[in-house]
Amino acid sequence: MLLAWREFAEGKQKKRDVQEFGLRLMDNIFALHNDLVAHIYNHGEYQMFRIADPKPRVIHKATVRDRLVHHAIYRILYPFFDRTFIPDSFSCRLNKGTHRALNRFRAFAYHASNNHTRTLWVLKCDIRKFFASIDQRTLLNILCGYIPDVNVLWLCERVIGSFASTASGKGLPLGNLTSQLFANVYMNVFDQFVKHQLHARYYLRYADDFIIMSDNRHTPEKLLLRIDNFLRNTLKLTLHPDKVWIQTYASGVDFLGWVHFPDHRILRTATKQRMFRRIAEHPTDGTFASYFGLLRHGNTFGTQQLLLRIDG
Repeated sequence: MLLAWREFAEGKQKKRDVQEFGLRLMDNIFALHNDLVAHIYNHGEYQMFRIADPKPRVIHKATVRDRLVHHAIYRILYPFFDRTFIPDSFSCRLNKGTHRALNRFRAFAYHASNNHTRTLWVLKCDIRKFFASIDQRTLLNILCGYIPDVNVLWLCERVIGSFASTASGKGLPLGNLTSQLFANVYMNVFDQFVKHQLHARYYLRYADDFIIMSDNRHTPEKLLLRIDNFLRNTLKLTLHPDKVWIQTYASGVDFLGWVHFPDHRILRTATKQRMFRRIAEHPTDGTFASYFGLLRHGNTFGTQQLLLRIDG
């Protein structure tokens, strides 16, 4: 618990709730430890607030006491589960992230199209209300298949069951560190299905967005039916009806904030608009540096010149 506290508190020392917990740190940690050992730990309520980055989201923030428990769970379970994930799952993992996903996308496209000599078809899908739709009982059953320790399973059940979206027994809160891990554990079942039953060689996933590439125009259509059935029947998830596309690579594939073409990629219009809006609201050196870093990953010479004039 002390190791978890050191990692959790890093960079949060100015937060009032963290300071209050830290004033009686050892008393609080011993009390929490005793509750866990005696199996009388109860997860507290969440504080809800809304953000719009980039689209409106509802964040649920747990108390410091509960977030410390989340951190303790995460630091033990993440190294184990990360070894079970496929290499081409890029969300919320060490040494992964969006930039590596973008590079993998480009490498996949290069190989799948035989160095851009064949027409490449791309199936792109998005899961509807992903975090709010995760079935808690299904998730616990998945965890039971990996974790033999009943105490760990009891604690995971306490954390998972502490939250419910509009439907009973559904959802993980956007705000828990454990939610990132549990979401990947949940979708790893789908990843294994795609790789070992659909035998999709060129498959890449970032959170609830995923793509499959093929040089056969009929393959994505066939795979889509099986994907939809698996998600509905096994994971109780549904594809977003307005965010499922099958298109050629040459026509431009919108993925992770960029529109990808065989010889270049450009920033998505909505991403560019959000960037300029953010700069207008917070014209700091840090904001400019962050976006210049982003723009280095695509063909954005004109946009960079415009930013330089604004930064002036």
